Amino acid sequence: MMTNLFSVFDPTTSFYNLSLNWMSTFIGLLLLPWTFWLIPSRHFVQWYSIMLHLHKEFKLLINYTNILNKGSTFIFISTFSMIMFNNFMGLFPYIFTSTSHLIMTLTMALPLWLSFMIFGWINNSFHMFAHLVPQGTPSLLMPFMVCIETISNIIRPGTLAIRLSANMIAGHLLLTLLGNSSNNSSTSMLIMLIITQIMLLILESAVAIIQSYVFTVLSMLYSSEVN
Repeated sequence: MMTNLFSVFDPTTSFYNLSLNWMSTFIGLLLLPWTFWLIPSRHFVQWYSIMLHLHKEFKLLINYTNILNKGSTFIFISTFSMIMFNNFMGLFPYIFTSTSHLIMTLTMALPLWLSFMIFGWINNSFHMFAHLVPQGTPSLLMPFMVCIETISNIIRPGTLAIRLSANMIAGHLLLTLLGNSSNNSSTSMLIMLIITQIMLLILESAVAIIQSYVFTVLSMLYSSEVN
């Protein structure tokens, strides 16, 4: 019985005091070794074409001519794949949505942002200081702009993490509310609820792709500022 509206996001499923909900995050790792020794299937070929298209698109967002950026697109492609897989896994019944928790999203956003900042301040300190004062800022407003830009830079990992988790929670809560309201509904109302649930499920599938893409693109734009 669900005692709380947010209990569907609470990792309480356990076996001998071992939480099993987070195991859904690692299911994708079981599928990876197959691609190394099986004949490529249509699913693998389609996924490979998607990754190739993302690689070509991500190269436009970063300075790929720089020797330091060679191969950096694969980091963001892996991030995109992991987030999208976990978003889709949460759409299946009785599977825990790991990306709806800040402990998961902040764990991905904070190390990325922190590594960009450390690399930028060590190697391009003058360039990082120049980002604190936008071009054309009056001299009187420069101290305030430095404070504003510093705060906006610090909260970037938080906004990345909260954006992803909030979008995952919102859609799942709506699906849960509509599903719980169908217990004592009439036949016509039940048909309307099923149609609405299917439309919301299609919308959530699109949100799963869009949010993983937004998270990856914003991380890449943050990395491009340090070069």
